[in-house]
Amino acid sequence: MGRTTTADEAILTWRTLPFLVGGFLGPFGTMVVISIYPELRNAFDATTAAVTWSFSGYLFAMAVCLLVSGTIGERYGRRRVTRITFWVYALASIVAAFTPTLGLFIAARIVMGAANAFITPLLIAGLSEIVEERRLGRAVGVYAGFQAAGSAVAPFASGLMAEIDWRWTFILVAAVSILLSLRPAPGEPRRSLNAPPIRPLFRLAMTRLWLGAFTAAAGPLGLAVLVGVRLRDELDVSSSGTGAILLTSGLLTMATSPRWGSAIDRLGGRRASLLSLGATAAIGATLGIFGEVTTFVVVWLLLSVVVGLIPLNLQRLAAIAVPENRGGALSSVLAFRFFGHAAGPLVFIPMLEWSSSVALAVASGLGLITLTVYMAAERPKHH
Repeated sequence: MGRTTTADEAILTWRTLPFLVGGFLGPFGTMVVISIYPELRNAFDATTAAVTWSFSGYLFAMAVCLLVSGTIGERYGRRRVTRITFWVYALASIVAAFTPTLGLFIAARIVMGAANAFITPLLIAGLSEIVEERRLGRAVGVYAGFQAAGSAVAPFASGLMAEIDWRWTFILVAAVSILLSLRPAPGEPRRSLNAPPIRPLFRLAMTRLWLGAFTAAAGPLGLAVLVGVRLRDELDVSSSGTGAILLTSGLLTMATSPRWGSAIDRLGGRRASLLSLGATAAIGATLGIFGEVTTFVVVWLLLSVVVGLIPLNLQRLAAIAVPENRGGALSSVLAFRFFGHAAGPLVFIPMLEWSSSVALAVASGLGLITLTVYMAAERPKHH
């Protein structure tokens, strides 16, 4: 009976720790600017719209580079490419910390976004090489938990550092990146006939995953942005209170992601996806009707738990979709995910101003398209 416990513990080892910290760093570096907009406006004498490009520019650069980052990593070697990636991420973070102008700050953030495109696909591809397939769902679940923690902790941590100087946030990111460069993902170059193939990335199975990634990110995975806006603008919660609520939901996602990974291994992807995405649509349909802060927060925290399966199952499916080019499959799927993250707020924030109930329900319900994709991807194959 002790076998399960040993297997669970074996996911988090000194060998896998650099992968998991890298999983934390990517989302952390993405989200650090969210809570320091006032400091950035003051530092660069800029408008909110101009400062927003430090976030949107990062995401668009990451999404574009994700289309090819995994294949590049497989072609030239994950070990070499991830080492270079972390050095570029560190240098761009240092530039962001010390630049005197907003233009250079945004440029540094764009470089960070481009570098970040190489982190997750190559780390998960490397992780899949050292963890046996029967435990891959659990391993990706642990990785997704570290990603969720990075997203959740970033606005809170950067807000605290801003009390001293917002630039320290980027110095911290640079320091962690340099340390991670010392433990790159395994994988040597694959040249000539061993080069990773591109054509399998355009099969129907992969294009379906692209659709699922886009709809998941534009809808249920982007709900935290809509929740944050509603907490501030409609429910009159302070910025620090909103940050604490989003931190709590992120930590809940981190805590439950490994359990979702185990659920995939135990129940199978179809049933686990049906449970998660069905519950997301049902709970999200009611989220906007709650006008009392405590009730709204409780329902949101519950929703954030069931949303946790969506990204880890997406990454698991991408990791096994094209075994001969795992990195390319992962990076292309993640590209569409981040296109979705960039597009979702453009659609749903104006809708939120018109009707928060409708916006939250439609965003949650968009995950039903993702569910259809997952069910098709998990369909038994007959030979």
